[in-house]
Amino acid sequence: MRFRLTPQDTSFYDMFAASAAHLVVGAKLLTEVMGAPREEREALSSKMREAEHAADESTHEIMRRVNSSFITPFDREDIYALASCLDDCMDLMEAAVDLIVLYRIDELPAGVAAQVEVLARMADLTAEAMPRLRSMKDLAEYWIEINRLENDGDRAYRMLLVRLFSGEYDALTVLKMKEVADELEAACDAFEHVANTVETIAVKES
Repeated sequence: MRFRLTPQDTSFYDMFAASAAHLVVGAKLLTEVMGAPREEREALSSKMREAEHAADESTHEIMRRVNSSFITPFDREDIYALASCLDDCMDLMEAAVDLIVLYRIDELPAGVAAQVEVLARMADLTAEAMPRLRSMKDLAEYWIEINRLENDGDRAYRMLLVRLFSGEYDALTVLKMKEVADELEAACDAFEHVANTVETIAVKES
């Protein structure tokens, strides 16, 4: 463990925890949109936009703090990277919700629900892991499980593509649903990037 002889700003830990908490809210709203009738989705989409704005503010707060702090708990480049990756997760989930509403998709295939289930679990694990940055302990299980879940998400995405291109749907519907699925797949990747960044930080600090 690296020893530090100078004071450091520990508020970053709380800010990362707050940022990850927004992801849990976003994943829950995404799950609600999946099960809601089309006429109720606009209101949920508005809530998702509000959650995304709140997440953006958390990201900006981290950036402002790192720019004004002389001493940081770990490397500045890693703080920037982690904040950016967390922000990407929320942006991509919000984009998926926005597309579902804008495209007026009535019923989404089961493969999309499988992707959302993976994202909800990833969000929970990420929120649980962020407070542990303070001690840098018990984080390995987090990034290992996130990697496993990302693989599950990949499989769900591939199976969804098989169904979309099976001839069951018309071409326009395929394009709409694939765009939603692509955003969800990118969100899964973004959560993995968060875990990879945490692993990098933990290795440097060990």
